[in-house]
Amino acid sequence: MHLPQPVFDANASGGKNLGDLPEWDLTDLYPSTDAPELKRDLDWLERECADFAKTYEGKLAELDAAGLLKAVQRYEQIDVIAGRIMSFAGLRYYQITTDSDRAKFMADCQDQITNFTTPLVFYSLEFNRLEDDHLAGLLAENADLARYKPVFDRMRAMKPHQLSDELEKFLHDQSTVGSAAWNRLFDETMAALEFEVDGEALSLEATLNLLTEQDRAKREAATHALAKVFNDNIKLFSRVHNTLAKEKEIEDRWRKMPTPQTGRHLSNHVEAEVVEALRNAVVAAYPRLSHRYYALKAKWLGLDRMQVWDRNAPLPMESDRIVDWDEARETVMTAYAEFDPKMADIAKPFFTDGWIDAAVKPGKAPGAFAHPTVTPVHPYVMLNYLGKPRDVMTLAHELGHGVHQVLAAEQGELLSSTPLTLAETASVFGEMLTFRKMLEGAANDQERKVLLANKVEDMINTVVRQIAFYDFECKLHAARAEGELTPDDINALWMSVQAESLGPVFGFADGYETFWAYIPHFVHSPFYVYAYAFGDGLVNALYAVYEEGDPDFRAKYFDMLRAGGSKHHKELLAPFGLDASDPKFWDKGLAMIEGFIDELEAMEG
Repeated sequence: MHLPQPVFDANASGGKNLGDLPEWDLTDLYPSTDAPELKRDLDWLERECADFAKTYEGKLAELDAAGLLKAVQRYEQIDVIAGRIMSFAGLRYYQITTDSDRAKFMADCQDQITNFTTPLVFYSLEFNRLEDDHLAGLLAENADLARYKPVFDRMRAMKPHQLSDELEKFLHDQSTVGSAAWNRLFDETMAALEFEVDGEALSLEATLNLLTEQDRAKREAATHALAKVFNDNIKLFSRVHNTLAKEKEIEDRWRKMPTPQTGRHLSNHVEAEVVEALRNAVVAAYPRLSHRYYALKAKWLGLDRMQVWDRNAPLPMESDRIVDWDEARETVMTAYAEFDPKMADIAKPFFTDGWIDAAVKPGKAPGAFAHPTVTPVHPYVMLNYLGKPRDVMTLAHELGHGVHQVLAAEQGELLSSTPLTLAETASVFGEMLTFRKMLEGAANDQERKVLLANKVEDMINTVVRQIAFYDFECKLHAARAEGELTPDDINALWMSVQAESLGPVFGFADGYETFWAYIPHFVHSPFYVYAYAFGDGLVNALYAVYEEGDPDFRAKYFDMLRAGGSKHHKELLAPFGLDASDPKFWDKGLAMIEGFIDELEAMEG
């Protein structure tokens, strides 16, 4: 059962007088929690799941091509209705995660859907037992069925890792009190944490935001506040990570997964060696990227040694100008329209029809995401907009996801879902268009320098930091396989990747060793993080092709987004003359970041 998940993204930041910030209108999903439409859909789902199992269980192998197509289409419709219900419940919850009624409503919906869909567990198991030749024959005689081949390929990639029908049903039933429950505990704990900075109690989001303040004392105070609260709760976070890593290890062992990363690679439809090539290229580039850039930044800040609270510090010459919502919207929409008016047309209803929830509010989930919901509806974007230039880039990024999800929806529910490695394509591209637009409008060298430096920092956060995160997760899961990890064990693993990735100019204050605790990706989506680096490298390579002036670039680009999950990354990149399995491909992307750092060094004279 595929339920749509939000594509969570990392940071958001700070300011006031932002204008009229939009809020979600969720009525396109359901009018309310007690709406008759919601009851109708829940009742339909219960009946349809039972009837689907009665009609098809034990009989998939007997179906002809038309019969199998009908089964797939019925399954797809179940996916749509279940996804619609969970999208509505989930988005309401993310708006105020501290509201116990919203949390209960989401948990109740999840329980009901888990119960209703348990009879469907047979479907993928039985489908994977179909003989290859038999299935190939059916696909050859029915073009409508053949359209779904990429979905079948992804399902059948799990064939060697499938358990008995009974065990699969048990895992399905047990999921709500397994990882889903630990995920919820983590989310609710994080939303409720308070951090005291200069006598003021702040949320996690507001405290992290202080790390981008001009005032160094404020950044340091925020870091110490974060460290104190993380340390006070470290046993709980350690328990969450130990349990989830152990649960994963047990399931992976039963499924005969060769590595903890294999499941993620399979779901991303990407080969382990491609990810390894990416990881190795980035780690080899640490000295040319992060080490070199942070040495420059230390010089700008007038420091011999940087501290962790200086990593995201604004530059001394940076203005603390607040960008109001209207200006942010105008900047992003102009950049999109100049690339192609069609892109701005797709983005427009996000602003006009309640598809964005932008304001920071008590209890709201931190960070930013784009949630695809389901293909008959539309995506929703969540931001915590506080008016910094970086927030404009976050808007451009999430809107890129939204445009991608709207275009991919043409594929229908099962084929629209883009693997994580490609899910970042339109978001990072949208960000790059917006950045180039802002760079073009720079009033002087100083403004240009600040824009370039901010872009380099964002790219380092996306590529270097996320690959360091990936290495941390690899080490964490390998160590957990040997036994229970103490908080000190996890802290040591975290510090080992931080020093390597950030470089010799950094000192690490006491308490920073606990900062693994707040990263949601480690909890929600193990090994998700490399997708950011994959997406950034892929887009940098794509952007180089665009700059080289390929006359058909726009048409090819929209085709790529429309494809959703219907094609492998090899097929999608081929029209641009690119191949992600070639190690040189990653160097092409990293070279763009290096080029920006070269330009910054040259500006130093």
